[in-house]
Amino acid sequence: MTILLPVAGAARVRRAAWREIRSDRTLFGTAMIANMLAAGAGLLTPLLLGRIVDAVTATQGRAVLATVDRLAVAILIVTVTQIALLRYAQALSYRFGERTAARIRERFLDRTLVLPGALVEHATTGDLITRGTADVNAVAIMLRGMAPQLLLASVQLVFLMVAVVLLDPRLGGFGLGALVVASFALRSYLRRAEAAYLRQATTAGQVNEVVTTTAEGARTVEAFGMARTRILAADAAIADSRQARLATLGLRTRLFPVVEIACALPVVGVLLLGGWLHRNDLISLGTVVAAALYLQRLIDPLNLFMQWLDQIQSATAAFARIEGIAAARSEAGPATIAEPADDRIVCADAYFAYADGRDVLHGIDLDIRPGERLAVVGPSGAGKSTLGRLLAGIEAPRRGSITVGGVPVAGLDPDRLRRQVVLITQEHHVFRDTLRENLLLAAPTATDTELRAALAAVGANWATELPDGPDTVLDGPHRLDDAQAQQLSLARVVLADPHTLILDEATAMLDPTTARDTERSLAAILSGRTVIAIAHRLQTAHDADRIAVMEDGRVTELGTHAELLARHGSYAALWRTWHG
Repeated sequence: MTILLPVAGAARVRRAAWREIRSDRTLFGTAMIANMLAAGAGLLTPLLLGRIVDAVTATQGRAVLATVDRLAVAILIVTVTQIALLRYAQALSYRFGERTAARIRERFLDRTLVLPGALVEHATTGDLITRGTADVNAVAIMLRGMAPQLLLASVQLVFLMVAVVLLDPRLGGFGLGALVVASFALRSYLRRAEAAYLRQATTAGQVNEVVTTTAEGARTVEAFGMARTRILAADAAIADSRQARLATLGLRTRLFPVVEIACALPVVGVLLLGGWLHRNDLISLGTVVAAALYLQRLIDPLNLFMQWLDQIQSATAAFARIEGIAAARSEAGPATIAEPADDRIVCADAYFAYADGRDVLHGIDLDIRPGERLAVVGPSGAGKSTLGRLLAGIEAPRRGSITVGGVPVAGLDPDRLRRQVVLITQEHHVFRDTLRENLLLAAPTATDTELRAALAAVGANWATELPDGPDTVLDGPHRLDDAQAQQLSLARVVLADPHTLILDEATAMLDPTTARDTERSLAAILSGRTVIAIAHRLQTAHDADRIAVMEDGRVTELGTHAELLARHGSYAALWRTWHG
């Protein structure tokens, strides 16, 4: 069952944006004031130029030259002041953008790490990767590059409109008319843009999903001749992404001409109306020039918005997808606050289905005592691994309950759950870092002595032969093979020291002798801890305190090795078959 992670709604996105502003309100406020001062200084230049025009047309001789000189010096001072304010405002805006981008990136990682395991596993890899890379980068680029310019442009737009209206309301009406036309066009665009850009981001994630899964399964693709099938899947995903991008391009293509015309016509209108008013001595020529310059400058912030519009919409959609991670955690429900009373795990009439109406586990009843070693055996497809996922809290039963210390396992806070129960499978990951750092993930405060003991416990003798010891980077010539990586995974478990350990083919990559020795070493080290082994080698079952036999999603037998052999049931048949 594959699902897409949710996308945050407009209200949640607005709240998140305000949260980011409040997180650094002093810096944001200072940047706003600096931008307002810079925009205000920019308003003086057209006004002073208008005064120069009035002075030239009104007087002659040396007096006009002195006036023009004074006004020119004032324009120079204003220009230098504006440049200084702009540089300062941009520096503050860049700093705010960098800090905010860092917070968003860190918060995304924190939220991802506390997502329910089932949700992460059922979500597509491409979707999560795209949110953590392309989406985060899109927001960061907007905050670093676009936000400072857009912040200044927004202030300029407001100040210019106020200035031209205050200068002369008759001429200012043209500017207001331009904004009305542009706002109607923009409103029509925005109604369609949100869904279009979300679809663009989603299809990009689907492309990543196809490419990622094909790369991860390259050997399988080659072995079964699936190259053509994967190429067709990639072609289909790319075609969908192309159509989504063409849809957003079409929206911009229709919007841009309307805004360009709306910006150009007011300047023409002001010159025509202003000329008529001046001819009839109803307005000074300097006022007409100043109003025309204000409206001409109005084009610059609007053009900047148009230039960045695609990136703005992409970043907005990306931010909604990033905030969707928080929505996903909320939809999963609140974590249980209660602390488990003990380490006893109880399954009571538990049913589970991956798809509606098709249960794969039926009425599971188990009472696993603290410190017990329980082996779960049965044919392939009997539901053993699914039971392991439920016991580990990755999945929740559809009906019935699975509790640890009286508290539902699946409802525990992820940090508390990981201290309580750990599931180890044959799937593992080795980070491109030193052996020490790979081990310290499980126990950040562990000493070198404890690290060596954990490696020795799982038979990882190869670690003593590494050229730089625990500081050897596990990549290139020192990349671990599957068996070594599995031993590293088991060493992490020893360091984590959970109350309950669930092993699902956790030693499958090891040879039978090493696997048995490793399991016995783990049992000795984890003495007093509960160990649930999903056994594919019956020797593991032989060494367990009790054995649960699963068939068709049900526990059909439960008892010790000797008791089950005496019953001559399914387990006895498996044992005889295994021994030949």
